[in-house]
Parts: sequence; structure tokens; C-alpha cells
Amino acid sequence: MSDRPNRPAVLSVRDLTVEIPTRRAVLKPVDRVSFDIAEGEILGVVGESGAGKSMTGNAVIGLLDRPARISDGEVRLRGERIDDLPYEKLRRVRGRRIGMIFQDPLTSLNPLLPIGEQIAETVRTHMGVSNTEAWNRAVAALEEVGIPAARERAGSYPHEFSGGMRQRVVIALALCAEPDLVVADEPTTALDVSVQAQIIALLKRLCRERGTAVMLVTHDMGVIAEAADRVAVMYAGRMAELGPVRDVVTRPRHPYTDGLMGATPLAGGGQRRLRQIPGAMPRLTALPTGCAFHPRCPNAQGACRQDPPPTLAADHGRAACWFPVEHDLPRAREA
Repeated sequence: MSDRPNRPAVLSVRDLTVEIPTRRAVLKPVDRVSFDIAEGEILGVVGESGAGKSMTGNAVIGLLDRPARISDGEVRLRGERIDDLPYEKLRRVRGRRIGMIFQDPLTSLNPLLPIGEQIAETVRTHMGVSNTEAWNRAVAALEEVGIPAARERAGSYPHEFSGGMRQRVVIALALCAEPDLVVADEPTTALDVSVQAQIIALLKRLCRERGTAVMLVTHDMGVIAEAADRVAVMYAGRMAELGPVRDVVTRPRHPYTDGLMGATPLAGGGQRRLRQIPGAMPRLTALPTGCAFHPRCPNAQGACRQDPPPTLAADHGRAACWFPVEHDLPRAREA
């Protein structure tokens, strides 16, 4: 049974595999990953550093650094395959139909151009409007993301804004061409908690109003719980669990997800003992046989050490685990 919203899929990823050839072996930082994102939906992609979440996002938008390459699977945007497009065609798709928000807004902004001109240039390039119309749309985009005195501040340079305001500018830049999809890679990591909440609320509101699909990549389960509709949990390049965020947060099925939730402080400052997942994520050069999580898993049995777990389908919420966590009652938090 599907757990996806009953809306058309904007992004469809099927069996996506990324390879990095080295002298000793071919590494797979992304291994047979599948998921969909519907109109107006935010899919959170979460995992530890090295899980493959950012590499998945980069593969979707065609920004893999060589020698990394997509070796298998496909990426479709509103039914059109984009992973095999020539570079120039894919570059036009990225600017017009896919918006990008990165962790450090200064890497997305030209320090030598006023922010209004940067947004107007994007509008002119991808929407074919006049200079005056492009400027007016740039100002409107800044107003929409909450930049005070937007018409005056449009002439300011990136360094003249705070970190939170720069991230608002980047969101305006990502959305100004009215894309179908936004890929946001750790968009709130460098911000303080209050600004994080503002940016999350802003992103949610704008995407709901526009029907834009969002792939939100983060290591922060708190951000996922606040922002996402569904969550994909990654471990060692593979999808460990996929499902509605409420189900995954309150009743995780994969032992890794259960460990992540046990290591996450309660919202609202509640008291409980945090649990630690023993060990560390394996290096790509030394992946264990069977399930990559089995050396750290409290539920591991013989099959886990010998056979890789089943691969998750894009439209089902379940765990890629031979012995998933069972929940007879709603998950209780430790006192």
C-alpha cells in the first residue's frame, strides 16, 4: 500500500546508484535508492555524515564531482528523464525547473553583485521578461521571503546581510523562477535555533502555496520532524527506512532509525536518558557483508551478517531490515 500523498509525483528516483572508481575498488556512496516527491510535499532525507544523503541530492541535480558518476537507475522530473541529459540542457533545467538551497548562502551568492540584480538576472535568463519586469519580480521575491524594505535592500551586497537574511535571499533566488523542485542541502545548519525555525516555517509556507516539491537534506531529526511530510533515512549509501514523518519518528521500524530517535532530545525540553548508537558508520572501502548496520545493531542475527536487506520501493513506507523493530503500543520514551 502506498504512503505517498495522492498528488502527482514531481520527482521520481528509481534504483539510483552512484559509483566512484578508485585504484582498489569501485565505491558506491549511493546504492539503489528510490523515492518520489509529490507536489507541495517536503521529503526529508536524514542520516549521519557519510550516509550518502548529500551525494543523492547532488546526483538528482547533476552536480556530482568527478570521478563520481551515476552508474545505474534514473531520475525523472514530472515524467521527463533528466539524469542522461547533455550538460547544457541539464544546466537549463537546473536554473528553471530545479532550485537549490545550500548550507552556506555565501557559496550561492556572487559577492560582487547586489542581491536584487542576482535574482533579476535569474528571472531574465529563465523567464524571458524585460529588465524592468525582472527587477520588479526580484523585489517581490525578496518581499515574499520577509526581507524588510525589500526595494531599498535589493541594492545591497551579500556581506551586508546577516546569516539568516542571506539564507532568505537564497530561498528567494531558488524560487524566483518558479521551479517544480527545490533541493535544500542542510539549509539551516549554520543558523541559531530561532532563525532555523523562521527559515523552516518560511520554506514550508512558500512551497505549500506554490505546490513546489522539496528534497530537504539534513542530519537533524528535529528539523525533519518540524518540516517534512515524509522522511527517508539513509545509512551507508542505502535507504534504511521510508515513510510518513509521524510514523517514522514515533514508531521507527529500522533499528538504525530507532537509534537515531533515541539519541535525539525531546521537543519542548522533556527529560529522558539519551541513547547512543555504538560504533561508527563503516567506510565505503570497508563495508561489512550482509546489512551494513549489523555490527552496530542490537537485533542482528545470522541473516543480517550474510544477506543484504531488501531494497525499499519508492512508494512504500517500511524498513529495509530482516528483523524490524516491533511496536505493540505507541513508542514510549524512557523516563
